[in-house]
Amino acid sequence: MNILQLCNKMPYPPKDGGSIATLNLAKGFCEHGNNVTVLAMNTSKHYFNIDNIPVELKSKINFFDVFVKTKINPFLATLNLFFSNKPYNAQRFISKKFRNKLISLLSNNNYEIIQLEGLYLCTYIDVIRKYSNAKIVYRAHNIEHEIWKRTTLKQKGLLKKTYLKILTKRIKNYELRIINKYDALVPITERDALFFNNNGNNKPYHVSAAGVNINDLKPNYSNIENNSLFYIGALDWTPNQEGLVWFLENVWKIISKKNKNLSLYIAGRNAPKWFVSKLNYENIFYLGEIDDAYEYMNSKAIMIVPLLSGSGMRIKIIEGMALGKTIISTSIGAEGINITHNKNIIIADNELDFIKGIETVINDKVFANKIGENAVSFVNSNYNNLTISSSLINFYKGLF
Repeated sequence: MNILQLCNKMPYPPKDGGSIATLNLAKGFCEHGNNVTVLAMNTSKHYFNIDNIPVELKSKINFFDVFVKTKINPFLATLNLFFSNKPYNAQRFISKKFRNKLISLLSNNNYEIIQLEGLYLCTYIDVIRKYSNAKIVYRAHNIEHEIWKRTTLKQKGLLKKTYLKILTKRIKNYELRIINKYDALVPITERDALFFNNNGNNKPYHVSAAGVNINDLKPNYSNIENNSLFYIGALDWTPNQEGLVWFLENVWKIISKKNKNLSLYIAGRNAPKWFVSKLNYENIFYLGEIDDAYEYMNSKAIMIVPLLSGSGMRIKIIEGMALGKTIISTSIGAEGINITHNKNIIIADNELDFIKGIETVINDKVFANKIGENAVSFVNSNYNNLTISSSLINFYKGLF
């Protein structure tokens, strides 16, 4: 099959959940003999020179990019607030240059599947209909308005809270309006599928989790630092910042006093200065962006995911489980993953449960190791990228 994936950021390098989910599926399509093209917006926030993508990868996937200015403009955001019913988040990804490149690809290629990686690519559905007979698939990485709804609930400032309420409502309305404009729906979780089906989806759908390449994720227990906690995630994303600050102020302050030999490592890109200043605690090591995420994860003992808002599936949890990590996460952090508390992960939704979970793990190595072993087995059985991509391809074939 000839497949075109449209992305609102470069999927390479695969540094965050969205890019990992997009690139892994593209690789999976290729492994099963499909011709894959990726057209991505190359933004200043996530800019990557397309010429620096490894030659081996470019020999399998056709990459095209268009530079798109998506930086938040206060003036345009204000105009949008008063003179539009479209969410500003969606408006930022409307680009004439991207549209023209898309038209060029559609006019010169015969695609069978065009996969929209996320909500904000749905604005191009009408263009695709005009220039192509391909089946349009909306791959819903999350329920976008839920991220903003949960973020709004955490806000204390009246002005910002009011604006976020308006934005959340607009994003939800936008999500509802695009239902059934596509030919098929591919949610990443069963929970997300339920949202669309409860709100009128009547097009074929197939739940397709974000898989991982099992062969790339091998547990290595030879160099683990005992009594170490670690975090990894994009530090320019508000829910990640919010969750870590909560953890530091409510969990780390207490447990670090009770356990003086405990260390916390924090890795992630694009952390703002105000956030880095919040990390000024004893035995906290801020590493910034790291070169080898798997090596870093293998070298530490306990993975924390203190997420209080957000939506969708955290692929970093899947990667951590594949590496045999003992993971302590909030319910929101593990949302969309069919985990079992105290079997393959530990769920903690408040500071007391986090403290209890950490202390249990550092004092009971047998229990901690069993959690990690069960996690590896769980991922191998449920999140193998080749199996997931094969199932999705079979679904696509059934659309014709």
